[in-house]
Amino acid sequence: MIPPRLPRLRRRASCCRGPESTTLQGAPKAPQQVFDAGLPILGICYGMQTLAAQLGGSTEAADAREFGHAEVEIVAKDELLHGLNDHPGQPPRLNVWMSHGDHVASAPPGFVVTARTERIPVAAMANEDKRWYGVQFHPEVTHTRQGETLLRRFVVDICGCRTLWTAANIIDDQIARVREKVGRDEVILGLSGGVDSSVVAALLHRAIGEQLTCVFVDTGLLRWQEGDQVRAMFAEHMGVGVIRVNAAERYFSALAGVSDPEAKRKIIGNLFIEIFDEESAKLANARWLAQGTIYPDVIESAGSGTGKAHVIKSHHNVGGLPAHMKLGLVEPLRELFKDEVRRLGVELGLPRAMVYRHPFPGLGLGVRILGEVKREYAELLARADAIFIEEPQGQPLRQDQPGLCRLSAGEIGRRGRRCPRLRMGDRPARRRNHRLHDRALGASALRLPRHRLQPHHQRTARRLPRRLRHQRQAPGDDRVGVT
Repeated sequence: MIPPRLPRLRRRASCCRGPESTTLQGAPKAPQQVFDAGLPILGICYGMQTLAAQLGGSTEAADAREFGHAEVEIVAKDELLHGLNDHPGQPPRLNVWMSHGDHVASAPPGFVVTARTERIPVAAMANEDKRWYGVQFHPEVTHTRQGETLLRRFVVDICGCRTLWTAANIIDDQIARVREKVGRDEVILGLSGGVDSSVVAALLHRAIGEQLTCVFVDTGLLRWQEGDQVRAMFAEHMGVGVIRVNAAERYFSALAGVSDPEAKRKIIGNLFIEIFDEESAKLANARWLAQGTIYPDVIESAGSGTGKAHVIKSHHNVGGLPAHMKLGLVEPLRELFKDEVRRLGVELGLPRAMVYRHPFPGLGLGVRILGEVKREYAELLARADAIFIEEPQGQPLRQDQPGLCRLSAGEIGRRGRRCPRLRMGDRPARRRNHRLHDRALGASALRLPRHRLQPHHQRTARRLPRRLRHQRQAPGDDRVGVT
């Protein structure tokens, strides 16, 4: 990511990474201002590759893409990697996470190769005089054991930044910004019950109190009894003004006969905007719209106007408001990542169990139901998912572990080269990397992991109401599985 206003950076860093290839014509490049600014630079993955290519080194395509764990050997000392080691003995070695198809073949003039692996000759490089560094691996993911230490060393020790980025300071700063921006105007917020919008609601309520009105659209695709929980938390306990719109019938009618996942996403998102627009029109004094936009949403939307952005999910794209909505935007979380948003939520007094609860898709169960979306399918999945999350009895599911989805018969146990059958093994799969299918809940329960979650899924199936069990077991009907 290249910050757009370099003169204001002062001691800040420019960090780059992305899915592009420097070996292709027209590949993105770092602006020359990045190098002319005299700032420290840390290039990550593609960021290191473009540093090498632009500064006189070379890159090349690997024989095969590398994705997963790697062991990096440190071959030269520099301020970034000095003293880091995951293994006893010499030379120092680091356990890291790689995800790339190209790599740096030779470092640019003035750079020293500081690390390598068995597969690539340049896993890290450094120009200590200019305080420019590059690493091919990803320090920002948990799989890289020393990643947080490396990033902190770059930001604090090399760049000289102060560690003022705390939850309390962010809250104070955003409260001041919101008050200055909106003045005495009224603000409306689309409250979904998710972490992001809930934290925005708590933050704005602290900042402007009764000037905030939240609109909660009950789509019929939410967690089990989500609407009642949202009203109890915000309206009854916190005193936030909440308007609840029961729109389930409109959603199920709009989604009837639609099976394509991207089409469902657009229908769900567009209908939410339509309903929200109707409700906001009733609030004559509202001048601002608050949104729970976080920094990954901004990243996924970057460059969408040029066609060069890689679409992750269309509903994450941040394109502003429809032209007919004459409202200003308030996005107090726009510069924060998800873990930072959760810390703000706890600091603001939201229950930790709510802030750190199991992830749920922003568009609801519509994207967890493969094929057509129907009310009975959503009810089945919502109740099963609630039991699935509740049941582990003192061993809560980690945030990157699976949740339930509804799989069509054509998606279960498919064999062959194009779509091999995937079965869960002895350890939980990580949501970030896997989508796994298995049998319906029942006697042959999911095996995740065998010593704990197998009986958990059996209990889940037993606790479903008889009517829903019958509906689930109907011949040719879809089944509930894990994703």
